[in-house]
Amino acid sequence: MKPNITVEYCPKCGWMLRSAYFAQELLTTFSEDIYGVTLKPSETSGTFKIFIDEAEIFDRKAAGGFPEIKELKQKVRDMVAPGKSLGHSDRKQEQ
Repeated sequence: MKPNITVEYCPKCGWMLRSAYFAQELLTTFSEDIYGVTLKPSETSGTFKIFIDEAEIFDRKAAGGFPEIKELKQKVRDMVAPGKSLGHSDRKQEQ
């Protein structure tokens, strides 16, 4: 079964649009690799977390800010489609 991604965000902080943007990017990039992306308003102020199924892969408070979309895509790819190329968004390969 394909994994589901959940973006839990604080609606009082005005982070719904950011969450929707992340969801759009993830759905576009991983359309064949994931079941879907769920946007979940949090009841806790200041929350911005991203989960793959039940595994937390990002927490804004722990990270000290929001992820760059490139970094988020790399984290998701590493868990759901390790062999997938992200094209120009992929990290540089060390030689």
